[in-house]
Amino acid sequence: MLASDDEALINQARFWAQQARDPAPHYEHTQVGYNYRMSNVLAAIGRGQLLVLDARVRRKQWIFDYYKRALSGMPGIEFMPEADYGNPTRWLTVILITPEIFGADRETVRLALEEHNIEARPVWKPMHMQPVFKGALMRGGAVCEDLFRRGLCLPSGTAMGEEDLDRVIEGIVDSCQF
Repeated sequence: MLASDDEALINQARFWAQQARDPAPHYEHTQVGYNYRMSNVLAAIGRGQLLVLDARVRRKQWIFDYYKRALSGMPGIEFMPEADYGNPTRWLTVILITPEIFGADRETVRLALEEHNIEARPVWKPMHMQPVFKGALMRGGAVCEDLFRRGLCLPSGTAMGEEDLDRVIEGIVDSCQF
């Protein structure tokens, strides 16, 4: 616990305790932060969620398949590459947009969806591109930079129905110029 009468100090500590995430549509950090916010109540809720984990994973897989059936034939749209081994949980559905083929870039699509009150986000900004790590030694980076430039995380909450997914798909289709 932190107690102080210094409001600036309290705000700074709260910022650090919440991952020091800067306000941006993607995860961006100018300072190193932490994620030390698990309480006993949150731990208990987490244990309870384990009881429905298998059903949630099946639902996430269904949502991914729905998006894939609807969008995989669109020129300039592909799905995030994945390893051919294992069993993906489909926690998040990510598409990659090639603007020269699709007719719009990732940010144009994201903003078009936002205009319809549909939240989509860029994939996570690579660590070496974060301001907090400016000047740090880094090797490679071309793949993750490409994924960040073209990747869009689609809404994929387990409560979404076909009508919700169709609305997202329509927003994506309507945003292109081909």
